[in-house]
Amino acid sequence: MTRPARFLAAILMAVLIAGAPASARTIVDSAGRTVELPDTVSRVFAAGPPASILVYALKPEALLGWPRALRGEERPYIAEAYRDLPETGRLTGRGGEANLERVLALKPDLIIDFGSVRDTYADLADRVQAQTGIPYILINGRFDETAGSLRLVGEALGVAERGEALARDVEETFAALDAALGAVPEAERPRVYLARGPDGLETGMKGSINTEIIERAGGRNVAEAPGQYGLVQASPEQVILADPDTIITWDPTFFEAVWSSPVWSGITAVRQRRVYLSPTAPFGWIDRPPSLNRMMGLKWLAGLFYPELWTKDLREETRAFYRLWYHVELSDADLDTLLQWANGRAP
Repeated sequence: MTRPARFLAAILMAVLIAGAPASARTIVDSAGRTVELPDTVSRVFAAGPPASILVYALKPEALLGWPRALRGEERPYIAEAYRDLPETGRLTGRGGEANLERVLALKPDLIIDFGSVRDTYADLADRVQAQTGIPYILINGRFDETAGSLRLVGEALGVAERGEALARDVEETFAALDAALGAVPEAERPRVYLARGPDGLETGMKGSINTEIIERAGGRNVAEAPGQYGLVQASPEQVILADPDTIITWDPTFFEAVWSSPVWSGITAVRQRRVYLSPTAPFGWIDRPPSLNRMMGLKWLAGLFYPELWTKDLREETRAFYRLWYHVELSDADLDTLLQWANGRAP
């Protein structure tokens, strides 16, 4: 038996000897799994970056750490008490590895994953839960399901009122957006390409969790092909053929290079200077990860796509969002940085 296997076996035996944690309630997660929860949930392991944002927004004092330690430019945008939480790694997502020793050492009451609830993830949750004895719930990360997911996790964490308040904010934002853009014909909506990575050629197909924000904000994703979903690698020829009139990116390297690149020079979005750089502090406004951070990006995109219909003040929206969702009162300087970033001047 390898050392990790012996370690896990010992922990599992200890769990079995001690008996299961006292469970006073059950919850049905978004994958339809019935999971027993302890009466009080005060320590949560986030299985990946989307879940860490979800837990931080709802009950930051329960978050045991960040999947990746915060970078310097991200720290001012997180409440001071949570900036130095340890790096925990991740159980799911790109580059993830199931470090169960790390999970067990942190002694969480609950593991939460936020994103896909496909069978693959349900199987992983069942396996980890069986190996560790720690309840593990899956929460639907689709954008349109955000309000329901907030209510579900609010209940699981014992902060139902907080979950309800954030869910209502989501519903009010969606309703305001629908009212503003409802009369815009499909053919008149901007044709948008999400450029990921330094060469801008990674993108998400229409319907992907990484790009669904484009359609929710009233844009048309030009990366569309029957039966194809998720992230893909596009060719320059495909982007040229699609000829988007708006490009969104979070990569400053691509943003700097796109203006002088002969590959991109003929594309309408570049010629009309409609390439926009998303802020990424503390989390990407439109993606990376696809979590609650997209609620800020939604407001930003609505203003970019429809400046005459979405006339809300971005400065005030940003300040209010960070206060409500991220528990931080931005200084004027930090707010200026974000807004300059949104105008293409990344720090």
